[in-house]
Amino acid sequence: MGEDAEYFSKDFDWEELRIRVENDPLLQYHLLPFQPCDSIPSVSAEADSDAWSRFHLRHSSGKFFKERRYLLKEFPELVSCKKNCKVLEVGCGNGSTALPILRGNENIVIYACDCSTETLERAKEIINDVGIASLKDRFCPFYCDFSTSKFPTWLACNSCRGNTSLQQPSFTTPEKEGSQATESEESECCIGGVDFLTLIFTLSAVPLQRMPASIRECYMALKPGGLLLFRDYGLYDMTMLRFGQDQRVGFREYVRLDGTRSYFFCLNTLRDLFVTAGFVELELEYCCVKSLNRRNGKRMERVWVHGKFQKPVS
Repeated sequence: MGEDAEYFSKDFDWEELRIRVENDPLLQYHLLPFQPCDSIPSVSAEADSDAWSRFHLRHSSGKFFKERRYLLKEFPELVSCKKNCKVLEVGCGNGSTALPILRGNENIVIYACDCSTETLERAKEIINDVGIASLKDRFCPFYCDFSTSKFPTWLACNSCRGNTSLQQPSFTTPEKEGSQATESEESECCIGGVDFLTLIFTLSAVPLQRMPASIRECYMALKPGGLLLFRDYGLYDMTMLRFGQDQRVGFREYVRLDGTRSYFFCLNTLRDLFVTAGFVELELEYCCVKSLNRRNGKRMERVWVHGKFQKPVS
C-alpha cells in the first residue's frame, strides 16, 4: 500500500508516533532549534527551480509516475462541481495530480503552473499521450513560481484580486449541501479567478520564510467562497526521520542530495499560515498510513497533512 493507493487513513495514532520519536536519543537532532552555520550556503530561487526541474525530468515516466487518484475521494468537491469549474494547480510537476482530476470530472478546466518550463512540457506530453482530446483541451499549463512572483493578471486581475463581493463558485460544501450553485462573474480582462486551488506536495518545497507571501497569493487567485485543497508532508513522516543532521537547512527544513528541499508541517504551523493569510479552516488533520516495502520487508510509517481552507465570501 502506497501514497497512490490510499487517500485517507488512520493506520496509527500520530500522538503515539510523536512520543516515540521525541524519546528516541538517535532522533534528538530533529527537535533542536536550528542554528545556521557558514557551511550551509544560501540557495537562490533559481537554484530551487533548477533542482526541481532536474528531479521531474529524472522521474517523469516509469514506476515513479503514478496518478494521485485518491484526491477525488479525499476532495469530493472536485467530482461534484458544476460546469465551467476552474481549478488552479500550483506546482503541477509531471501531471500526476492534474490527470486524475481531468479524468474524474469533464466539467473541470485546470490551469496548471510550475517553476520549470521543462516540467510543464513533460506534463503536457503525458496528458496528450492519454489520447483523449477533451483532457488536452481542458489542461492549460503556464510558467509561474508562486514562491517568488504573483500569478499572471489574466488569471485574476487587480480588480478581481481585491473583490470579495462576487457570487460563490459553482460547487457545494458539506455545510451547504443542496444549495443552488451559481457561476461567478468574470472580468473582461481575466478569467475571474478560480473555484479551487490545489497545493499537493508543493508548499513543502518553498522555503519557510517565503510561505506567507505564497499562501496570500493563492488567496488572491481564488474566487470568494473558493476552496484551497491541501496535502503535504507531516511532522515525523518517515522521510523526515531519514534525513541526516547535516541535511538540516532550518527548523523542520531539509535539503536532499539532489538539491530539492522539504519542510515537514505540524497542524499549528499550517493553521497559523493559512488563517493569517485570510483563509477559514474547514478541515485540518494528519493522515497516517502504514505501508510495507516489499523489497526489504521494512514497515514504513507515512505522515501527511490533509487540509481544506476556504476564502470567505465577504
